[in-house]
Parts: sequence; structure tokens; C-alpha cells
Amino acid sequence: MHILALETTEAVGSVAAASGATLLRQLDFDPQMRSAQSFAPAIKQILAEVGWRPTDVKLVAVSIGPGSFTGLRIGVTAAKTFAYAVGAEVLGVGTLWAVAAAAPRWAGNLSVAVDAQRGDVVAADFSCTPDGWPELTRPERLLPASQWLAGLPPGTAIAGPALRKLQDQIPAGLTVLEPQHWRPTAAAVARLAFRDYSLGRRDDLWALKPYYCRLAAAEEKLLGRAAQHQRGQ
Repeated sequence: MHILALETTEAVGSVAAASGATLLRQLDFDPQMRSAQSFAPAIKQILAEVGWRPTDVKLVAVSIGPGSFTGLRIGVTAAKTFAYAVGAEVLGVGTLWAVAAAAPRWAGNLSVAVDAQRGDVVAADFSCTPDGWPELTRPERLLPASQWLAGLPPGTAIAGPALRKLQDQIPAGLTVLEPQHWRPTAAAVARLAFRDYSLGRRDDLWALKPYYCRLAAAEEKLLGRAAQHQRGQ
């Protein structure tokens, strides 16, 4: 199965091509350009490098969050549009799962977190199965970053984009994975999508949407003003 995978939840996104479980190529987007500007040339380049026509792609995999509001909207829209145009199927992959899937097997008990802004993170805990796949042991939760770190048992390995802001707050006893394991990648999205698709999971092209851990700040302010207006009536 020819898979095109997109990851746009971080400042620097990526695109990958995989044939079944075999990664053929991954390209990072130009960090000087917004993801929306990078999509078309990156997809065109990677298809040319692996020798595929657009219609050769049978599955489009995309990270669906949590992550950047703008990045998620762009990535999911691009994935659905491409899949519709070429007649491919589409499958969404959680951002925390993508980070966990790329962690070294020795990590054992792993906790992954993304920055949720305002001092919070979204975190989930995983263990590594004997065949190298992440297995969820504690579901995603939104909580203060300090509470996340303080609640982890000694010996837990930690990873994820949230660590960029938290390096001076990490308690003794936790194992911090190398920075190359913090960022979700399109390669990991492709790997997870192939596994999930092989196990029978399917997403509906029209129903797939990004997963946000909270409302955007502007949306929260708008709801707050609406609530104040209602109380004043």
C-alpha cells in the first residue's frame, strides 16, 4: 500500500512516503515558510523522489492533534483534499501516539506531552509492547505542566514538544529522551496508519476533523463575553 503521510502540529511540519510498513522518504517543510505554503512543493517533491503519480497513493495519513490550531486545520484539510482528488482513503493519527511510536524501545514506561499554552500540557502515558508498538496506559488529559511532571513515577521516560519550555522544571528521577524524540514526524504517522489500517480501522473522509484539547483563546473570550452579556440581561 502506498501511503502519503502529513504532520503539521508543530512549527516545522513534515511529509513522508511509505510502502506498507517500509518508510521510503521523509521531507521536513521549509522552516522559513508556513506549512500551507510548503505543502504543494513538498508533496510534489516527495512523489517525484519515490516515483509515484498522485493516483498511486492509496492512503493519506495525517496527524489530527492535539497541537497547533492553525497547523491542524491546514494539515487535515490538505489531507482530505488530496485524498478526495486522487480517490485515496484517509486515516487520522493522534499526535501523542506519533511521538510515542518513534521512542526507543528501551523507554519502557513513557509519558508524552504537547504544549497546551497558558502553563498547561496535554499528556498521555504509554508502554512499549514486545513488538515495538506503543500501548496506551493512561489516556490524554489536560493539566498544568507542573502537575504532569510531579505526578510521574520515578523512572518514567518523558518526551514531546512540551519539553522545550520545561527543561529547567524536570524533577530528578525522570528520564528525558533525546530532543530528536520530542517532535512528531510524518514517518511515525505513516507507520501507525499502516498498522491501524491493517487492523481494520477506517476514517470517514467527510467526518474526519482535528482534535483540539481546548478552545482557542479568541473562542474562549467570545464565549466569555456572550456569558457576561446573558447575565447582564
